[in-house]
Amino acid sequence: MTDGDVAAFTHLGSSVREALSERGFATPTAPQRLAIPPLAAGEHTLVIAPTGSGKTETAMLPVFDDLVADSPEGFGALYVTPLRALNRDMRERLEWWGEYLGLEVDVRHGDTTQYQRGKQAKNPPDVLVTTPETLQAMLTGERLREGLEDVSHVVIDEVHELAASKRGAQLAVGLERLRELSGSFQRIGLSATVGDPESVGQFLTGGRPCTIREIDVGSRIDVRVRQPEITDEDQRLSGELATDATTASHVRFIRDLVAENESTLIFVNTRQTAEALGSRFTRLDLPIGVHHGSLSKEARIDVEDRFKAGDLDALLCTSSMELGIDVGRIDHVIQYQSPRQVSRLLQRIGRAGHRRDQVSRGTIVTTRPDDTLEALAIARRASAGEVEPAEIHDGSLDVVANQIPGIVQSTGSRHLMEIRDLFARAYPFRDLEESALRSVLSELHRNRIVWFDESSERVETTGGTWQYVYANLSMIPDEATYEVHDIASSGQIGTLDERFVTTFGQPGAVFIQRGEMWRIVEIDDEEERVRVTPIEDPVGEVPSWIGQEIPVPEPVAQEVGEIRGTVGSQLETGADDGAVARDLGGRYPGDDTTLLGAVSGLRKQLEGETPMPTHDRIVLERQGRTVVLNACFGHRTNETLGRVLSALLGQQSGSSIGLDTDPYRIELEVPTDVATSDIVTVLTETDPDHVGTIVELGLKGSDALAYRLSQVSAKFGALKRWQGSGRMSNERLLKALEDTPMYAESIREVFHEDLDVAGASRILSRLRSGEISLETIRGRTAIGSAGRSGGKELLVPENADASVIQTVKERLQDDRVTLLCTHCREWYSRTKVKRVADQPECPNCGSTRVAALSPWADDVLQAVQANSKDEEQEELTRRAVKNANLVQSHGKRAVVAMSARGVGPHNAAQIISRLRENEADFYRDILEKERQYARTKAFWD
Repeated sequence: MTDGDVAAFTHLGSSVREALSERGFATPTAPQRLAIPPLAAGEHTLVIAPTGSGKTETAMLPVFDDLVADSPEGFGALYVTPLRALNRDMRERLEWWGEYLGLEVDVRHGDTTQYQRGKQAKNPPDVLVTTPETLQAMLTGERLREGLEDVSHVVIDEVHELAASKRGAQLAVGLERLRELSGSFQRIGLSATVGDPESVGQFLTGGRPCTIREIDVGSRIDVRVRQPEITDEDQRLSGELATDATTASHVRFIRDLVAENESTLIFVNTRQTAEALGSRFTRLDLPIGVHHGSLSKEARIDVEDRFKAGDLDALLCTSSMELGIDVGRIDHVIQYQSPRQVSRLLQRIGRAGHRRDQVSRGTIVTTRPDDTLEALAIARRASAGEVEPAEIHDGSLDVVANQIPGIVQSTGSRHLMEIRDLFARAYPFRDLEESALRSVLSELHRNRIVWFDESSERVETTGGTWQYVYANLSMIPDEATYEVHDIASSGQIGTLDERFVTTFGQPGAVFIQRGEMWRIVEIDDEEERVRVTPIEDPVGEVPSWIGQEIPVPEPVAQEVGEIRGTVGSQLETGADDGAVARDLGGRYPGDDTTLLGAVSGLRKQLEGETPMPTHDRIVLERQGRTVVLNACFGHRTNETLGRVLSALLGQQSGSSIGLDTDPYRIELEVPTDVATSDIVTVLTETDPDHVGTIVELGLKGSDALAYRLSQVSAKFGALKRWQGSGRMSNERLLKALEDTPMYAESIREVFHEDLDVAGASRILSRLRSGEISLETIRGRTAIGSAGRSGGKELLVPENADASVIQTVKERLQDDRVTLLCTHCREWYSRTKVKRVADQPECPNCGSTRVAALSPWADDVLQAVQANSKDEEQEELTRRAVKNANLVQSHGKRAVVAMSARGVGPHNAAQIISRLRENEADFYRDILEKERQYARTKAFWD
């Protein structure tokens, strides 16, 4: 034992040192050696170290020491974790120390019983483990506020996770509200590796001085990148797994890696991948469990306990396992496909090892050339400690709206400037402008959430404040969940969240759930139910949605471009693939086979005598209407550039432009009258300073913005949750709220999370200056064809003739309709027009005699189902049958036409009989009928 080892524990009192001996802590771990001295001195401290390296004890040993020396009357310390599962873990880990030292440790979250909550209010435990949301609730309880007056320490676990979210912005304000009660308290942040420790430290302390103690994680990891080769066994295995040989090679390679180690975590990037891989391992009867956020709490705890007990050899997991849930010792971490970001790789690989600061070992299993090059770049950057910064949400106005009611509910009337000063002490709101605060207060006043007297500038509660506070403790969006049912068996196979259904859900769309592919048959918004049919032979099927992608940062994509450039230059000068691969292996951690495969993939690009897209060369390729810009600038920058191109080209052509992006490509579907030179002109002549304005104009009519706006508006109390026929259309919502703080916050959020305006502006500037070259070619290239073409979003141009027709189309597609079977007379469903199948069919009897009625046509619905001989009801039934005949003959076109204002079966038949081949002309005919109805409706009564 060295003097340095001993020194850390000498900062602790005799009781805690005795507990250390009893617990078997002979020498401090690396984070304990670094961090215990400043923590024991009471300094605000950020501790950065791998998961499983003893960060919890590092933070809590000095806290326990202080609480033993000065026993609190109320809550002495709060330990805040982002996950309830971590609450359970932390309590189990801390209870032993509490019992030994005579301190009470308890946990409080949303599921804590009323009895236990009352007990905590009367006799607060010395240490309370809780969540950010439960802290919000505690700040409004009278008895609990008395207990919080004694808080002297707050530990924020996984602070990097919170710093980059609105939950974190809410917590930052909550800590300043706590400080008003308790006075200054010590703040301790525990974090995995982050790229900007100073910013995270400022977030933790509210801009006050912060001591940073960091373990160099990059030097303690050993990562290999491997792309499996297809073997004879894989050819055999593919039949057993009902998959192709490539996927079989991945499953076989992972199986063998798991067999080489005692306990392995297998990380994947989406729940869909977890489900798909999990089903393959199940077929092989391997002891590998699946763990992700969509599983029930009981299912997650079961696989955690079985893994910890050694009954499972591996856990297949998503980001749910990145955080510090205790599942025992982990020998090896497998990352399936590129982790997309350096920070994620370090968090995931960092879960392995940790016996006396042992090296963490892991393998990235890649699946295609882009994937391999990206994984190599990320692995090198991880070892060099080149980590992405935490992107703190600065000035999120819905968090301001969320916190003001809680502030006045708990403390009574407050002056506007008092509230402004409170927010300004929280780091994410250090630059909050008074004008923005006033706009939020005016909106809350208008919605009767708080009372804002502009003359006295005081804010007070209203009758709705208390109800709002307790209904809005969380900044996690309150999304509806749709049940997914197999139409054949009627059994439930899982759930889909509202964002998926709103954005991607339509009949015919394909998605993966439970490791199987399903096609959507029908979506019932009323019942929040999606009916599906299994795809028996998935070969050739491409899912419409593969889960929300982790965005690849620009620096990673740029390094992939640099690798391409270096390899391309070597190949062009005549070097053979093996020599180039060996040279690449001197800088990147791949085996010979993987590196040779990556080099061979890049050679294919050069075989057609086409230029290599690199970090400073964009290659524009075109075949027909499909244009691909090969651009190594990452997800967000490419998405922003793509939106600029779509908006400006759409403006010029008067047509919508299809857009799809990935970190290395911007794919456009353009009208034939858009010349390649038009695209080049937009790229080289658009003013870089105008990027933000252009993108915002393009966002104005999008479903993505409308969805964000609905979530943000809920935090302002501006609209109730959209339910049933009471929902506003996206178009009406965007128009109604355009000049409000909710709209401004929704735009800010899209810019913050999905786009990089500064990055796109920088690329346009570099194109202008010649730092980035632009080359154009005809036809497709190997690299350009390696992207994907799913999930196109049509971006509508402003002020174009075509945009009027597009608006009519979007409105009609977004209208609601009641489908009713006039054959069996039993089945009906309320849904949106865009979700109606091309040929509607009754799931009960299979008939295509399905009427498309107004969502308010309950009288027709009742008449058909009653089958009455009443003259009036018979007439309503005849109308429905006429309607159904039209739908049976012409399918969805009839549904669309009859959804228009004042267009019944007769007018719809006239429109359809024109046999318009051009879709725009079809909608023009509908628009003309609507205008005719508007001119004459006064005479209809």
